[in-house]
Amino acid sequence: MNIKRIILTAAIAVSGISCGKDYLDLTNPNQQTTATFWKNENDAVMAVNAVYQSLYYDGTFLRFAQCALDLRGDDIMSPSPWDVLSNTGSFKLFNNSIMQQWLWIAFYGGVTRANFVLDNLDKVPFKDQNLYNRLKGEALFLRGLNYYYLVTFFNNIPLVTKFYENSSEYFPGQVSPEDVWNQVYQDFDEASKLLPASYGGADLGRATKGAALAFLGKSYLFNKQYELAAAKFKAVMDLGVYDLMANYGDNFTDAFENNKESIFEVQFSREVGGTTLGWISSPGSDWSKTTARAITFAPAPFGWNDAAPTQWIVDEFKKEKTISGEDDPRLRATIYYNYPGCKLYGQSFQTVYAAELNKLGVKKYGNGDKNIPDEKDWRSGINERLMRYSDVLLMYAECQNELDNRAECAKQIQRVRNRANLPDREGEFAALSKEQMRERIAHERALEFALEGHRFDDIRRWGWLQNPAKLAELKSHDPEFNSYVPGREFFSIPQAEMDVNKNLRQNSGY
Repeated sequence: MNIKRIILTAAIAVSGISCGKDYLDLTNPNQQTTATFWKNENDAVMAVNAVYQSLYYDGTFLRFAQCALDLRGDDIMSPSPWDVLSNTGSFKLFNNSIMQQWLWIAFYGGVTRANFVLDNLDKVPFKDQNLYNRLKGEALFLRGLNYYYLVTFFNNIPLVTKFYENSSEYFPGQVSPEDVWNQVYQDFDEASKLLPASYGGADLGRATKGAALAFLGKSYLFNKQYELAAAKFKAVMDLGVYDLMANYGDNFTDAFENNKESIFEVQFSREVGGTTLGWISSPGSDWSKTTARAITFAPAPFGWNDAAPTQWIVDEFKKEKTISGEDDPRLRATIYYNYPGCKLYGQSFQTVYAAELNKLGVKKYGNGDKNIPDEKDWRSGINERLMRYSDVLLMYAECQNELDNRAECAKQIQRVRNRANLPDREGEFAALSKEQMRERIAHERALEFALEGHRFDDIRRWGWLQNPAKLAELKSHDPEFNSYVPGREFFSIPQAEMDVNKNLRQNSGY
């Protein structure tokens, strides 16, 4: 039994006092209050577990966070009839869309819960100093993680680092993105010094030293602090805890969760809790701890087909054959398409899509290899991997290129390519110029992380949206970029938040 089973019970126990007003304003007379809580170490453990539970809402990783991360990339598009999703992919969301609203509510809910822990942890008379350190480290990591997503989604946001019992009377203004990033750096850095390198048993799935270091490095990388980022990635590599899985596809199923390549993942399970999907509000005992990603992304008729790969990413995979002359194996692990023997949900691709053999469907993070007819019970138990070791290796490679160490950069790129059985081109890559290597890194990252929610953040941080030539390329990859408006690389501040908090100002582009 790991942390996914613990989270539901703990979240139910403390949700009434740990949420503040981050979701619906509901009062349960059977729940504890701040006056009766924080008496012992178990209270502290439950409060931290409730912070993890905030990652299970519709505005976080039950569904919407994946849509927000994925749909804006050029590797994926949204044919969804639901305008909330199709407009996300084509940069046409308005200020009052529930996409922005739910992201804002849910991720700030995580911040509120983490602040609640950090403001009260010292009230508990700990007998175990290691437990105290670990719980504080987990709360810091989770606050840093929530702010990491908030600042990358919205850019201009309030920074709240205290728990307010009556949050309805607190109306903070926005701070500079640099101030938020500095807090993210601080939280991840402090967490990395408090957290253990690994767990076992019931605690498997909790934040680790490696997770804090990896996200700290990624945060530095996003802000072009390459030396600092490289040092953190190297520290992750030197832990000796992580390695690449031999089979790439094992990273996206429930059979190999929390594996040696996984640095941090959101824990889902069909065997925990009940069967009611917990979209919002305080958790109930009948809540499922599952994700709706699979039904959202799966191709029709097996899911809602709210997302689909672009032809560009398929063509990108086919640019280079493996050593044995085959297509890159990551393609079949990522996408359903018309190739001999392709099956999904027990049926032949050629039979199901006989009238549209050029159909492309999302396979990654789906249950199409199982003996089930479709995803329409909404309940997938596949963990969401937020940080994989291959990401650390390729981000480290990117830093080395910017620091003019092309040989080390090429070495790490080839290490990731080796798993896909691609030809050894390390020497060739080491001779590239910095700009040529940037293009190589962009290609390698597109293939390794296709349909995993990394591509748009890469595009944005590389400055491609401000580069006319690169923007033209993106439009050729995915026509949804034709409606991109400068400033809309970030979501708008939700109108409902601005109506309540007059200190908030709208982002440019809206």
